[in-house]
Amino acid sequence: MPIQPPPTNALALIPTKSLPGKNQGDAYLKFQFGQQTPAVLSMNQAQEVIVLPTSRLTAMPNMPAYVLGLMNRRSRVLWAIDLGRMLGLNGIETNVQQYNAVIIRSGSASLGLIVDAVEGVVRFTPDTIQAPNGQVSAALVPYLRGCTLQEKEILLVLDAEAIIRDADGNG
Repeated sequence: MPIQPPPTNALALIPTKSLPGKNQGDAYLKFQFGQQTPAVLSMNQAQEVIVLPTSRLTAMPNMPAYVLGLMNRRSRVLWAIDLGRMLGLNGIETNVQQYNAVIIRSGSASLGLIVDAVEGVVRFTPDTIQAPNGQVSAALVPYLRGCTLQEKEILLVLDAEAIIRDADGNG
């Protein structure tokens, strides 16, 4: 009887960083925006992550610079915004073929956040979130729940409700 190679499951090939007892806490989606600024959003607010061809965005005239246009997702029309530019940081590269979009939801409102890169899911407890005093620019503070230190990296914990509220007010 020939020896069978182990099954090749793509998920099995991804290295896992979790150690026994370390998989506790709430799940957060980790991503980069605004020239490699690491941030997280609660998985309760992040609906899905998609790769969006630039041709699937419909530009709208007379909108703020951070509004990239409208996108259709699951028979719903959503605004797509450049998160970095909206928060006063450097915007996304515009000469690309596709964008990384994080669809967020708060109540009945949804919004597509265009980010540089999506890095996966991290877990931590709410008590590790600290006030961002002096660690970030004052312009970012209204959009933050705070900051947390994870694996020697400070992550901005974003507030999807504040982002949606401000995007709706200006967009």
